[in-house]
Amino acid sequence: MKQALLDYLVCPECQTGLDCRPVDERDGEIETGTLYCLVCGRIYPILRGIPRFMTGDHLPGGKGVETARAFGWQWQRFRDPQDLATYEAQFLDWMHPIAPSFFESKVVLDAGCGMGRFSMVSSGFGARTVLAVDVSDAVEAAYSNAKPFPNVHVVQADIHRLPFRRGPDAQVDFAFSIGVLHHLDDPQAGFNALLRHLRHDGTVFAWVYGRENNGWLINFVNPIRVLLTSRLPRRVLYVLAWLIASGMHPVLKLLYRPANTVEAMGWLRKVLPYNDYLTWLGQFRFRYIHNVVFDHLVAPVAYYVRREEFEDWFRQAGLSVIDMSWRNRNSWRGHGGFLPTAIVKETLAGNQ
Repeated sequence: MKQALLDYLVCPECQTGLDCRPVDERDGEIETGTLYCLVCGRIYPILRGIPRFMTGDHLPGGKGVETARAFGWQWQRFRDPQDLATYEAQFLDWMHPIAPSFFESKVVLDAGCGMGRFSMVSSGFGARTVLAVDVSDAVEAAYSNAKPFPNVHVVQADIHRLPFRRGPDAQVDFAFSIGVLHHLDDPQAGFNALLRHLRHDGTVFAWVYGRENNGWLINFVNPIRVLLTSRLPRRVLYVLAWLIASGMHPVLKLLYRPANTVEAMGWLRKVLPYNDYLTWLGQFRFRYIHNVVFDHLVAPVAYYVRREEFEDWFRQAGLSVIDMSWRNRNSWRGHGGFLPTAIVKETLAGNQ
């Protein structure tokens, strides 16, 4: 943990700044130590360079513990970073139409950072500070991967109890959550929890599974995931996902990709099932496809959200919708903030 992170950390219970007592420091990082709240007396450990707010009764409720364990295991196995350019392209695809310049000089919150790929990209796009948070042990991979980025700070915490300032004292300019909210017991509550940490002119972005066009996932894959695959030993599921990915990989590379890149095969696009998504997936190497298959099968909870429901999250929170769009015809991305109409128009113009 870098000393600079103390400018942002507060006790998640009483919102008081924390006193840091290092035990082991090296290369400008606090490897081991303790964070004390001098008002309510709570103590939070710093272990392996990461401040931990997930001890004892601070673990998530419901199926949240098992979800955290599942994704923590996943991101420590699929932790190896690809080249940054690949992650940048992925990130901009998810965040469309947000441009790299949008991140310049902002304090950015990555809510559910996994192995830290998009936190690193946000740093590269010029963010002043990136607060990379995950509830799971994925923070171990994120901390290792983000070490070359001095303005990326990795924190282990629950999205509902983030150790950052709220309300008038909030410091976050932009919060984003990609592929996380739909795995919470209450996705909308998780979305609302992020808003508490936004500055008065801050904005939020979220990407969630769509209910539209996902009938086969909802009616076939989802029951299998709930009743079987999410309960399998992780290593068994890892092998099963590898076998499924091995069957998918040649189909994606030899059928879906050519159908969408070779003009003479254009007729095939019209008949291929789930074309938009599987064509997108087919651009990646086998390891990434394996990860995606595992990801779809491991979580105990996954919600599929209709566009109207997703838009209601923004409206009910009093947010102006800056952009709401369809991604790969199977998911939704939304960007909004507590902004007057004139600023929304200006933001939209700047994203073009």
